[in-house]
Amino acid sequence: MLTNDQRRDQLTNLSQQAELGGGVERIHKQHEQGKYTARERINKLLDPESFIEFDKFVVHRCNSFGMEKTKFLGDGVITGIGKINGQQVAIFSQDFTCWGGALGMAYAKKICKVMDFALENKIPVIGVNDSGGARIQEGVESLAGYAEIFYRNVQASGVIPQISLIMGPCAGGAVYSPAMTDFIFMVDKTSYMFVTGPEVIKTVTHEEVTKDALGGAHTHNEKSGVAHFRCDDEDDCFERVRELFSFIPGCNKQKHTQKLTTDSVTRSNNKLKNFVPDNSKKPYDMHELILEVIDDQHFLEVHRDFAKNIITGFASIGGIKVGIVANQPAFLAGCLDIDSSVKAARFVRFCDAFNIPIITLVDVPGFLPGTVQEYGGIIRHGAKLLYAYSEATVPLITLITRKAYGGAYDVMASKHIKADINLAYPTAEIAVMGAEGAVNIIFRNDLANKAKNVEEYENNFANPYRAAELGYVDEIIFPEITRQRLYQYLKALENKKIPTPDRKHGNIPL
Repeated sequence: MLTNDQRRDQLTNLSQQAELGGGVERIHKQHEQGKYTARERINKLLDPESFIEFDKFVVHRCNSFGMEKTKFLGDGVITGIGKINGQQVAIFSQDFTCWGGALGMAYAKKICKVMDFALENKIPVIGVNDSGGARIQEGVESLAGYAEIFYRNVQASGVIPQISLIMGPCAGGAVYSPAMTDFIFMVDKTSYMFVTGPEVIKTVTHEEVTKDALGGAHTHNEKSGVAHFRCDDEDDCFERVRELFSFIPGCNKQKHTQKLTTDSVTRSNNKLKNFVPDNSKKPYDMHELILEVIDDQHFLEVHRDFAKNIITGFASIGGIKVGIVANQPAFLAGCLDIDSSVKAARFVRFCDAFNIPIITLVDVPGFLPGTVQEYGGIIRHGAKLLYAYSEATVPLITLITRKAYGGAYDVMASKHIKADINLAYPTAEIAVMGAEGAVNIIFRNDLANKAKNVEEYENNFANPYRAAELGYVDEIIFPEITRQRLYQYLKALENKKIPTPDRKHGNIPL
C-alpha cells in the first residue's frame, strides 16, 4: 500500500507527464515552426494563475492499428476554465504534439464536457485549434466526436460568445466547428483552414495551389470572409482576443459593464464641421468620422480586410459599448454588394444576440449593379441584412451623413424597419436615386433642359428635409454635436424592451 508521500509523488509525476504532451522532441519541433504549445497558449492568453484544468489524465480506448501501444495523458487536448480580464471563460487547446492534434472520441468528449460546462454556467468558450483532423484509427467514432461538438456549437449560439483561434492546420470536418462560432482569429503564415488540402485538390481537379493561397490567414480574411481577424503572430492574436473581450459580455443575459474612459461626452467634433465633401461624388474615409465620435479613438474593427465597402466593429461612447456598422464611401463608393451585406448582417445578428446597441452610419448610393452580383444572388444576400436589422431588438441609432438612395436607404436601419432614432446631417441626400439618374427617367423627353432639371431635382430632393417633414428622420443635427447626441440617445434607450413574435424561429434567406 502506498504512503501519502508516495501518492503525492505519483500525482506530481503523472501531472508532469501530462504537461509534456507528445514529448520534449515534439515540443521543440513546435517551437521551431514558430508556434507555442497548447499549454503555453493557454497560459499566455488567460489571466495569470487563473487556469484550472479538467480531465488531465484522460486517455483513448482505441485498440486498433496498434493505438493501444501509444497513449498520451490528456489525449491531445487541454481543457478547463480560467479568466480573461477577470471574465470567467471556458477553453480547450488542441495539442499538435500528440498525433498532430488528431481528434478521437475521448478527445471529443473532453471538448464537449467543457462546452457543456460553459453553456450551463453561461460563460464564453474559446477553442484553440491546431489539428490535422480526425483520428483515422478511430474511424466513425472520430466523426461522431466532431458531430457532438458541432451540435453544441449550435446550442451555445447566441447564448454565450464562442471564439475560435486557428493556430495551425484546421482541415476537413474540423473547420465546421470554428465556422459556427462567433469570431475566428487566424495567424499569418502558420494557420490554415480548408475542407480539402492542396494534394486532394491536385488529384481531383488538377489545380495546383499552396496551403497559404488555399486557406491561409490572408485568403480567409480578404477573399472568403471566413475569418474575422488576421494576426501577425500568436502573441498578437492573444492581445486581440483580450481586446475583443473588453467589448463583449459573458453571455446573453449578462448586464453590460461600462468601459472606462476619461473622454468627455460633451466634447465637440469640430473636425466634422466640413468633413463631408460638398461634391457628393467625392469619397471620404468613414473611419475618420468613427474615430472622432467614439471614446479614445479605440475602435476594434471586425472583418477589416473583407468587403471594405462596409465597416463593422466595436467601440464605446461615454463608456457605453456599441457595435458600429458604416458604409465606406472610400471603397466602391460605399455600395452594398453580396459580401458587404453578409458581413454586416452577421455582425448585426451578433450584436442583437448579446444586447449590444448598434449605431449605423449611412452613406450608400445603392446596391452594386452588374451580372456578377445578380448571378451571385445579391437579392438573397441583400435580404439578409434587411432581415437582420428588422429582427434586431437592441437600441438602433442611424445617422445619414450623405447619400441614402433607393432600397439601400431602407436596408440600412431606416425608420421603416423600426430603428429607434434616425438622424441626418444637413449634407444628407435621401431619395430614390441620384439626381442625374432620376432626371434621365423623369425628363427623358426633355434632354435639352437636363442641367436645369438636375439642379431643380437636387434642390428639392438632395437634402434631408422631405424625410424630416414625414417623420422619417427624427432630427437633423450639426456634425460637431454628433458624439454628444449619440450618447444622449444611447442613454435614453438603455431600458428599451419590445416584445418579439411568438414563433419557433424565422426563416432568414440563407
